[in-house]
Amino acid sequence: MSIVINTNPSATSASVNLNTSSSMLQKSLNRLSSGVKIGSPADDAGGLAVSVKMSAQIRRTDAVNANVANAVSFLQTQDGANQTAGKILDRISELKTLASDVTKSTSDKANYEVEFDQLKAQLTDLSNEKFNGVSLFGGGTVSVQTTEDGATSVSITKSDLGTAVTSVTGAADVSAISIGVVTTAIQNVATLRATNGAQTSRLQFASETLTINRTNLEAANSRIIDTDIAQESTQFAKFNILVQSGAAMLAQANASSQIALRLIG
Repeated sequence: MSIVINTNPSATSASVNLNTSSSMLQKSLNRLSSGVKIGSPADDAGGLAVSVKMSAQIRRTDAVNANVANAVSFLQTQDGANQTAGKILDRISELKTLASDVTKSTSDKANYEVEFDQLKAQLTDLSNEKFNGVSLFGGGTVSVQTTEDGATSVSITKSDLGTAVTSVTGAADVSAISIGVVTTAIQNVATLRATNGAQTSRLQFASETLTINRTNLEAANSRIIDTDIAQESTQFAKFNILVQSGAAMLAQANASSQIALRLIG
């Protein structure tokens, strides 16, 4: 190899290698410090595009799951009112039986009428209950989205409690109403509660599915975007050694030109 002054290809080659190693070391350091494998689109353009879509899908899944949870709360509140209505009807049937007692005086029966009227009023109040300003009753259905893409939904019923107990609330007095009418109203409310329970159960399973889907989406996105610390720490150690070695070799390459000066001297 010729000894020259104007050019030093060994130093140039060592400098290129040192710059490359330094760049990789810096990238590895950024990955380890941030925990993110894709620091810029240039690192993995395709992977970044997929990760962005998955991140949006995860956020939509969280939002849908929150909506489903609210719908479950709506149904649970509705069932609470239906349960109370059932208890009121039980008491009305008891009042009817008590009022039929031949040993009761007219004033005794009048007292039963007072309670009967109050219970009817409470049944009417229950049928007007709301959840966050939305009527719990009145009939009809509302649709609850159960997938993040909107492809699947569940219809939940706004129980028609008023109609279920109208034969009772429309009775003039406890003496006029029959036990058959009250038991029919009790059965109507029981049916409303059964429907409510079935819909609640379905929504709870839908929520469980959403939670599983979110977990799997998060795991898939993590494989794309997150730094594998064990692997990256090995890479960091490798490039750290290469940088130190490259710096030493560049110094050696620069020193080789000193031989020409000694020859001239």
